[in-house]
Amino acid sequence: MKQIYTYGNYLKDKFGCKVYKVGINISGFTCPNIDGTVAKGGCTFCENDSFSASTNEIKELKGFYLNLDSKENPFLQKQLEQLEIQFKEISKIQKEKYGAEKFLVYFQSFTNTYAPFETLKALYEKALSLDNVVGLSVGTRSDSITEETLEFLAKLNKTKEIWIEFGIQSIFDETLDKINRGHDSQNVKNWILKSKKAGLHVCGHLIFGLPDETKEMMIETAKEAYKWGIDSVKYHPLYVVKRTALANDFVSGKFIPISEDEYLDVLVKTIEIKPKNVSVQRVTAGIDDDSLLAPQWCRDKNRQIKHINKALKSIGLKY
Repeated sequence: MKQIYTYGNYLKDKFGCKVYKVGINISGFTCPNIDGTVAKGGCTFCENDSFSASTNEIKELKGFYLNLDSKENPFLQKQLEQLEIQFKEISKIQKEKYGAEKFLVYFQSFTNTYAPFETLKALYEKALSLDNVVGLSVGTRSDSITEETLEFLAKLNKTKEIWIEFGIQSIFDETLDKINRGHDSQNVKNWILKSKKAGLHVCGHLIFGLPDETKEMMIETAKEAYKWGIDSVKYHPLYVVKRTALANDFVSGKFIPISEDEYLDVLVKTIEIKPKNVSVQRVTAGIDDDSLLAPQWCRDKNRQIKHINKALKSIGLKY
């Protein structure tokens, strides 16, 4: 049985040791789909408050949020300190528990290019100055990055490992409208192509089980994402958590979550057609607390992986 080409495999091949991503949450960052710039309320599946309780949250920043038009950032020094504290805490655990030797700082929650350039520049440079950091991975939206930021990341990529992660979710605009995404599929395509042209490494996030999508639509989204030249992929099932617009649709019967069998079928088919050079960073997602409404199979990750590996056997692969 052959193992799927994972992101961990890619990093170990490139750096010759265990490289781990250190997820960082910076207070004061938000999303243009939450603050009303492009839409209100966020994506229908997003529980906005779930991002707020970050490690070492800066209490003074409660209610303070940056955007691309912010003229000043009086809390930049506190954000830089927060970055360093989080990195030290998490990387220490990764060293001791998993034998990590080098690290990528992963700007994870919310939209991590949605701030004034000088703030981003300071945070990215600070991250790269930390011990044994070989690069960055920046999670963002395709409608929230400027040419200036892209150019700066490309400059950093000449000496460091720089990744940018875009939420593709679906290539179907009717689906993006239903989830209140705030931009269309062409916008994502354009920025992925720009990022690739600039020499950056790109990870694309795909969600299976979005409202009213068929298996064929989910597979078509994966096909297109591969054509755009993504270097890595994260596959997610859509699950429903409390205090979201999607939760209201689920409770009223307007939304039926994807079944595990359907998810496994789509996942296997999309992995089977995936180009060999595209690494896999995630094959499923879920949450095991009382915020999860459905589907219940998303509650137990170990059980999910077991079932995924059983399904992958049909194409001679394992995760």
